[in-house]
Amino acid sequence: MYLQWIASALALSLFLGMLLCVEIGRRMGVAQLRKEPGMPKGFGASESAIFALLGLILAFSFSGAATRFEAHRQLIAAEANAIGTAYLRLDLLPSRAQIELKSLFKRYIDVRISSYSRNEDRVATQQAHAQTAALQQQIWQSATASYDLVDARPNLDLILPDALNAMFDITTTRAEALDNHPPLIVFLLLPLLALVSALLVGFDMSNNKHRRWLHIVSFAAVMSLTVYVIIDLEYPRLGLIRINAADQVLIDLRSSM
Repeated sequence: MYLQWIASALALSLFLGMLLCVEIGRRMGVAQLRKEPGMPKGFGASESAIFALLGLILAFSFSGAATRFEAHRQLIAAEANAIGTAYLRLDLLPSRAQIELKSLFKRYIDVRISSYSRNEDRVATQQAHAQTAALQQQIWQSATASYDLVDARPNLDLILPDALNAMFDITTTRAEALDNHPPLIVFLLLPLLALVSALLVGFDMSNNKHRRWLHIVSFAAVMSLTVYVIIDLEYPRLGLIRINAADQVLIDLRSSM
């Protein structure tokens, strides 16, 4: 919820700032025309370069955010597959070891589901991550102890550890993926270029006797909305566009246990 308010405030500020820059640019253009009729030489080239750079940064930011958003969804599916594979391999253990480990697995997946369901609450998220680490340790110790049981299958220590390692490693990958964002300078450069572009648009419109509000408002609104969507996609657990529905694969796995 906090991110939605912050992103909305930033988008609204950018929208108003672009309207202001258009008006400032228009007045600068009118003043320029009074001194010297016609647009100054080189204006078109510089304007094209700035708009091209704006388009490049927009495309880079949007594409990167969308790619990372989809990667988060794929990681959830990958974790569900890793847990499911390890759970199936528990059937290779002696029956007395299966009971304890399967119980630990059920608790583990419950914690993994809750780890990201309340991501806005940092304390609850940190506690869930701590519980995850503790359960991983218990699962590993219980699995290791089962290798030495009398009725244990041969070479069991070569089959189960790989599945457990994959199940544990994906938790770190998911946590790191949520903190993977472009450098701050990219987020600062994008609105800056938008404001400069609005200034140039206003300057370019100075030849018109009347303001073209449809074009001005549309330009500012589309740019502001695009920036909002980029920010929202970068934080798929906090914004309006979320990947919470992808957690259903973990919920379904828990139901099948």
